[in-house]
Amino acid sequence: MREEDLIKNLLELIDNINMNELGLKARIKEEMERYNKFQALMGFEKNTNAKPKNVDMRTFVKYILKEGSMLEKREQLSNMRSKLVLTKEGFTLQK
Repeated sequence: MREEDLIKNLLELIDNINMNELGLKARIKEEMERYNKFQALMGFEKNTNAKPKNVDMRTFVKYILKEGSMLEKREQLSNMRSKLVLTKEGFTLQK
């Protein structure tokens, strides 16, 4: 099975997976800090009020799985508490 197919399958399961939200919140905070540093580097006015508002953790994970690097994807997989089983058809949740 190809990686793209596995990611697509995983995205379908995200809403049912138990996540480590503390780890996800820390990752989002890091991303916001990185974004603010980039803005400062590019000469944009610093917005000290730029903080995530009502960030949906699952939406963030889906974004990283679609757009993130291999390392970022692995990080997000480590924040999953549910057990995944890989079969010939793709991932399933272990009960």
